[in-house]
Amino acid sequence: MEYKIVVSIIVFIFLIVCLAFAFSMSPSKDISNTVINIKQKPVILITVDSLMSQSIQKSIQEKKAPAFSFLIKNGQFYPKVISSYPTMSVAIDSTLLTGTYADQHKVPGLIWFKKDENRIISYGSGISEIWSLGVKNVVYDGIVNLNKVHLSKNVQTIHEELSKSNIQSASINGLLYRGSFQHQLNVPKLISAMGLLPSKINTNGPSQLSLGTLSQYDPNNDRQKFAWKSMGINNQFTVNELKFLIKNNKMPAFTLAYLPDADKDLHKNGPEYIEPIEKADQYLQELLNSYPTWEEAINQVIWIVHGDSAQSKIIKDKNISLIDLNDVLKNYTFWERKKNGDIAIAINERMAYINLIKENIEISKIIKTLKKDNRIGIIAWKEGGTNYVTSPESDKNFTFSSNGPYKDLYNQSWKLDGDHSILNLEIDNQGLIEYGDYPDALARLNGALHSHEGQFIIVDAKPHFEFIEKHSHNHAGGGAHGSLHKIDSLVPLIITGTHEKPEYNRLVDIKKWIIKLTK
Repeated sequence: MEYKIVVSIIVFIFLIVCLAFAFSMSPSKDISNTVINIKQKPVILITVDSLMSQSIQKSIQEKKAPAFSFLIKNGQFYPKVISSYPTMSVAIDSTLLTGTYADQHKVPGLIWFKKDENRIISYGSGISEIWSLGVKNVVYDGIVNLNKVHLSKNVQTIHEELSKSNIQSASINGLLYRGSFQHQLNVPKLISAMGLLPSKINTNGPSQLSLGTLSQYDPNNDRQKFAWKSMGINNQFTVNELKFLIKNNKMPAFTLAYLPDADKDLHKNGPEYIEPIEKADQYLQELLNSYPTWEEAINQVIWIVHGDSAQSKIIKDKNISLIDLNDVLKNYTFWERKKNGDIAIAINERMAYINLIKENIEISKIIKTLKKDNRIGIIAWKEGGTNYVTSPESDKNFTFSSNGPYKDLYNQSWKLDGDHSILNLEIDNQGLIEYGDYPDALARLNGALHSHEGQFIIVDAKPHFEFIEKHSHNHAGGGAHGSLHKIDSLVPLIITGTHEKPEYNRLVDIKKWIIKLTK
């Protein structure tokens, strides 16, 4: 897709303004008078974009990942932790920060249709898609609306909840960062002069907020070569900011630090490509080297390193691998920025939302059409409070809703009816649900189905296939994610410096655990 997150927006703007950008970098923040009070060991949570367990293990076997090896050897390693859904960064980050799925945090994915505004929201994708939706719209949604408007105010982030107990926290290059403290983002002059963003953006974040060159602490991050890469949303910038806080004894109780670089390379080269993981290990080494010894680093700090989503290898032959929803649904008209249509397609790589705009469209006809393509794994929709799922491989439906006689491994109860094999569920004689190819499928799919207003269908691709529409960037021959399938959904979690762990091996459970660690 994009580079999986709103970073691509910044890259796009950067290409436009690079000649003038060097003269308009934002000033670094002064933290000399910041007072940090910590009751427990500080917690550093490092999100490594597209980090996968098999890549870590292969790198360690080849002795190319000493930092990962050290953290695992001296801590806990969980190779199969369940991500959010869709498995796209902004939706995952929203789940990580709020401890909820999309039905509560209300960020449906990287791309989604906002019914009350009659437009597609994108936080950054391929250049063609950004252009078709309007550069200014995409930029403003990613930089401003994502945190200020779209992330539900009915849920609290880790930062907001910690601040209620007067516990300080930091976000370094996290695109989701909402907190209780006011900050000002400083936009390069030429970007504001072009009308893409105002020169100053007031936003709420944690007590310490670093977001690339829009807001940083380390004064040496201003003019260095890596500051030009994605306007500071890159691994080196993140690591320098974190090292600066460590060196100046300004580490708060909790810090979230984001390492985004691996995603782009893995999209291009596929999930078996391990060089980005080896590079990520080098950045972890830099952080550990900020202490006298690595042993001292884990004595002083709780280190948590995790992936956000995995990736599926996409077949190189585009005629086979790419599911063109414009072609599949060619009997319908499609929403464009300057004209309405029957349906609006929001592609999240290996999943997509198909939004029904006109009320006279029969959802059953669209589902019947979609079922003709056996590259689609599941098709889902809702009617009232009931969720429906079907598949090209089944002539039946499966329905489910919350609060019923069946219970899963995460103590969630469900009403179930129909062909549960569509979601690869196993149900024993006591009514216990076990998940197969779709981990925590009921809660995650329910989250997406109730994530935004309007009538829509979710389509989810089988491994090695990807959805496109006419403006989409594709990853044929490389890697992609987004789906509910385990191939995209299982990520590693490394915990070093504490014997505590989340209640369940799911990213949705990390917020509650972080709160416990810091109080």
